[in-house]
Amino acid sequence: MMRLALSIALLAVASLAQGPLPDLALEPPHVIRSPWPEHYAPTRRQGVPGIECTAGGRLWAIWVKNAESPRSYVVLATSADAGRTWSAPKLVVQPRRFVRAASPNLWIDPLGRLWFTWAQSAGQNDGRWGVWAIVADNPEVADPEWSAPRRIANGIMLNKPIVLRNGDWLFPIGLWRENSLNFALDRYDIGPYTKEMLQHDLGEERGSNVYRSRDQGRTFEFLGQVRIPGTRVDEHMLIERRDGAVWMLVRTVEGMGQATSGDGGKTWSIGDAFLTGRHVANKRFFVRRLQSGALLLVRNNGPTGARSHLTAFVSDDDGLTWKGGLLVDERDQVTYPDGVQAADGTIYLIYDYNRTPDGVIVLAALREEDIRASRPVTDTVRLRVEIDRLRPAQP
Repeated sequence: MMRLALSIALLAVASLAQGPLPDLALEPPHVIRSPWPEHYAPTRRQGVPGIECTAGGRLWAIWVKNAESPRSYVVLATSADAGRTWSAPKLVVQPRRFVRAASPNLWIDPLGRLWFTWAQSAGQNDGRWGVWAIVADNPEVADPEWSAPRRIANGIMLNKPIVLRNGDWLFPIGLWRENSLNFALDRYDIGPYTKEMLQHDLGEERGSNVYRSRDQGRTFEFLGQVRIPGTRVDEHMLIERRDGAVWMLVRTVEGMGQATSGDGGKTWSIGDAFLTGRHVANKRFFVRRLQSGALLLVRNNGPTGARSHLTAFVSDDDGLTWKGGLLVDERDQVTYPDGVQAADGTIYLIYDYNRTPDGVIVLAALREEDIRASRPVTDTVRLRVEIDRLRPAQP
């Protein structure tokens, strides 16, 4: 015990001699290329996946290991055969000690570059978070070169950016109003740091925020904010409607909230409810514009309120009404859908099942026709394709 106290004291003295201690969550993570299993820690929990598809058809998938833990990290895998087989992890993003990686996202920008983003927090929730990004210029190859990690803004961006008709890039970066500051570090010795040094309360910055880039991602500026009642973890998404308005959907404890902007995301209507009920309350959903112009919505539709009955719908009137209803997976604990449409029209959905102890990352392939028919009618349909499953714990 005396040796431990002496070591901590010496660290503190050394830190003072070198200047202020570095802010843990602002330190760039380790980006491990071509990782071996020894490069990252074993885990008994994984989930929160994302997916993208290149113009040439290569799929990329991303998910969190040790999810919802201050020991979490993010892995990236790829498929060159329409998701039938997947590589071992091509990349691991491992934050510094006591820093959590969460809410990763994949997005291909108009230049064809693949953005790999994630959020970092000291402990479970430091009240500030921060969206980080690395970018690959040529994601058509299995092992592209990646840029150095860069921090974009405070907050969390679970969902894909959009590009407006005027060329603006809008990033939905939320700073949760649930600010419980649950560090989950009580069982760790974090000296010479203290919890007080790592926690933040950013006040009015908390909300469903929108950031804009007008120079193809070189710089970003805060643009606007929505505060919808009942929001805990925003996970908001953006759609540009046919009339030019930007539509925001937000996860709420009652279901889905909404707001609209007539000036490209700068000012917003007062948020209100879009869809409520036990079947949608407090669950992540996914929305995206399809090549046909219809909107795709994927959400849990379990009648009892369980996170079950993951179902896909389409809308031809910008979300006023929804058609179809293809049941993708009826099991309980199918959560956090993300999706992309390939150039050939195939819709790929990714989600997690039973994060612990099974920790399955699941893929579905389908077409718009299948959704409209509420049943498989094309030979594209493949459901419950496992991308990755946690290995059984070793005795």
